[in-house]
Order: sequence, then structure tokens, then C-alpha cells
Amino acid sequence: MIIVNSKPVKQSRTVLSSYVLPPDTNNHHTLFGGKLMAYIDDVAARAAMRHSRRPVVTASTDSIDFLHPIRVDNEVSLEAFVTWAGRTSMEVFVKVIAEDLHTGQRKVCATSFLTYVALGEDGLPTEVPKAFPETPQEKLLHDSAPARAEARSKRRVESKEWAAMFGTSFPWE
Repeated sequence: MIIVNSKPVKQSRTVLSSYVLPPDTNNHHTLFGGKLMAYIDDVAARAAMRHSRRPVVTASTDSIDFLHPIRVDNEVSLEAFVTWAGRTSMEVFVKVIAEDLHTGQRKVCATSFLTYVALGEDGLPTEVPKAFPETPQEKLLHDSAPARAEARSKRRVESKEWAAMFGTSFPWE
């Protein structure tokens, strides 16, 4: 059953790949975590734009779980897709795979969930289509998205409390 004003998850699938070179790595000769985080935000934002056909802003990064190092001479490939959509927001899942180009060995090295909000021409949040899952993996992620959204909402309240508690004063004041 397809829901009116919905799009199949597969229509948002976006892929990014890059060859890992020495300037991209730390003293362990593995990809900088910050570099991977930038790749994740880039590919996830494009998946959200592909789904909404609107400009988007990052609302949250729920997690980035680093599972294995990504080494020099690996190709790092990221696959992103919208798992679930609310009224104006979209949850995006990103899977990161490293491939040793000499042996062909591939590993999932990281996973991540991010949330984006679509913006209208006035720069304010605007409605987005619902996401329609089709594969068993898409359905699993879609069905478990409300629990992640609830945890995200609770975490946001706590983040606001921390921000109010610590304020804007300089640490030496």
C-alpha cells in the first residue's frame, strides 16, 4: 500500500565515494573522524534534498558509530537514504563501507542517523512527503524510526537545559 503524498525510500538513495589519501588521515594512517563526519553530513543532506526536493538544514546527528578504521589506499563509500519523514523533518540513515582496493575486502566501518528539516522559499520549515519503505531493511528502519525520534526529542530538551546551565560566559569569568 502506497500512502498519498509519499515517495519510495529508494528514490532518496544517494552514494558518495572517495579514495583515502595520506592528507585525509591521522597519525595512525586512518581517515580523520572529522573528515568522515563531513562526508556523512554531505551525503545525508543530499538524500534529504532528493526526497524533499527542497533545501535542507541539519537538525541533529543522532550518532556516528565508528566500527572499523578506514585506511590509506581504501576507497570509502557512503550510502544514504531517508528512512522516515515527519511533517517537515526527515531521518536519514548512512552506511559507510571501506574497500581495500588491492584485495577487494569490504567492511561496514560506520553507521549513522541524522535528521534534516526542509525549508520553503521563505526560509521556514516546509512539509515533506512521507517515506514509503519497500525492502525488509527499509521497513525495519522505518518501523523503528518513531522510537529514535522520541529519544531525539528527549535529548533535545536535555541539550537546551545544558545550554541554559552553562550559558555564554567565558570559562575564565
